[in-house]
Amino acid sequence: MRVEWHGQSAFALEGKEGKVFVDPFGDTSAFADRGIQFDYPPIAAEDVDLLLVTHEHRDHNGVEAIAGEPHTLRATAGRHETSLGEVVGVASEHDEAAGTERGPNTIFVFELDGLRVAHFGDFGQARLRPEQRAAIGPVDLLILPVGDGPTIGADLAAEITAELAPRWVVPMHYRTERINFLETEERFVELMPRVEWLKESWFVTGDLAEAEGPLVVVPVAA
Repeated sequence: MRVEWHGQSAFALEGKEGKVFVDPFGDTSAFADRGIQFDYPPIAAEDVDLLLVTHEHRDHNGVEAIAGEPHTLRATAGRHETSLGEVVGVASEHDEAAGTERGPNTIFVFELDGLRVAHFGDFGQARLRPEQRAAIGPVDLLILPVGDGPTIGADLAAEITAELAPRWVVPMHYRTERINFLETEERFVELMPRVEWLKESWFVTGDLAEAEGPLVVVPVAA
């Protein structure tokens, strides 16, 4: 499976069975009026079979950036049948106040090429609840925010990684040279014993090193 990070929480995952895109961002020029730097390159994606939006914030719901008519799930919890198989949407919150500050968030779990992927969107709860953990199930590839602020930070991200015990974990939604808010990925990386720094914004799972316990994979910002 090929995994490409487009910045923030936007990922394209492509395998023999099809292509999934999660949390594309659209036109973010209005951010500049609020003093927010957001300089990731515009997304232009084609041949997407399944489009997932974890929540309705502008840096996550730019569905117009995706060409064609993919099967689209927008911040919808439940078990959904798609052309790529079942997708599990796990209801969660964007904050520690039951969603009253930043609204709901959906953790999406799906399988592609025999690998089970969990994308946490803008998960901001104080902890992962037992019923959410049960609904997520086993995970091969975990993609979760580490940049603190409106989402969880490094410490809780490390705890969730230990709890889910994936083969690989990719940090997202953190400060890079492209954005001027959030914390960096450095604290999270320091907490993890095995890290592979990449020279590209993408990787192929079959090319990753094998390791006992989760391997943190850090792509280059798009």
